[in-house]
Amino acid sequence: MASRMLSSLVPTPTLDLSAAARAKSSRQNTRTASVSNPDIVPVAPLTRTAVSLEYASLRHTGHCPLGMYVTPSPDNLMVWDAVFFVHQGYYTDSILKFRLTFPPNYPERPPVVQFLTDVFHPLISQQDGTFNLAPRFRTWRPKEHHVFDVLHWVKAAFKKHALDEIKEADCFNKEAYRLYHDTTSSFAALATQSSMLSQSASALFDKDHPSMAGKGSHSMQFKELKPEQLDALRVRLGIQDWDDAPSTRSSPPSFPPPASIRSQMYQ
Repeated sequence: MASRMLSSLVPTPTLDLSAAARAKSSRQNTRTASVSNPDIVPVAPLTRTAVSLEYASLRHTGHCPLGMYVTPSPDNLMVWDAVFFVHQGYYTDSILKFRLTFPPNYPERPPVVQFLTDVFHPLISQQDGTFNLAPRFRTWRPKEHHVFDVLHWVKAAFKKHALDEIKEADCFNKEAYRLYHDTTSSFAALATQSSMLSQSASALFDKDHPSMAGKGSHSMQFKELKPEQLDALRVRLGIQDWDDAPSTRSSPPSFPPPASIRSQMYQ
């Protein structure tokens, strides 16, 4: 049922690399944002160039993880919004919105990752959605680490092998950590609940959803297609029924994106 419901969803923006360059040039050299409260601070041209190159690099094969969609905020290159469709594990079928906020001195310091969707996970704060990069990046090395490394760690953190290796000291949600190790069945139930809630109409379509409080609007807005629009999309993709779509997974694709976005999905 979840797959049929999700097959009627598409995000409105496209991942056009030129979009960032066109974003409100009169403000682009003076704006950045903190995780929950944007502050107007100067951003050095070298920093803006570094962030632009990081985004451009997502075109390279293997850089953007499968199931992730990323776009800079239309008003601020230093803030990227993303959606992660989880394909396997405890969080299967979750639709997770998150944000990367770059510091003014990037790449000397890493971006801050914050989940806008409520999710029960050891590395994610239940207070503000902040995600802990420390298990993967004990020391951030500007000449070695890149944004695509951060994105791949975000994806990996939802898989069993990463959950097994997480240390309690690194956890922002220690209850999730303890349940995972002491009562895995309870953890699995809460992870499944997170997944189901992330797929709900209110979480996907409601811009005033409680989980978005104080975080600003997400650049990728979802809309539900009418039956005739969905039929037209099936024809365009050459699919008679979503259940007939080719897939390497056991369930049909939950998100049939338009061509402009499909081109950004990398193996």
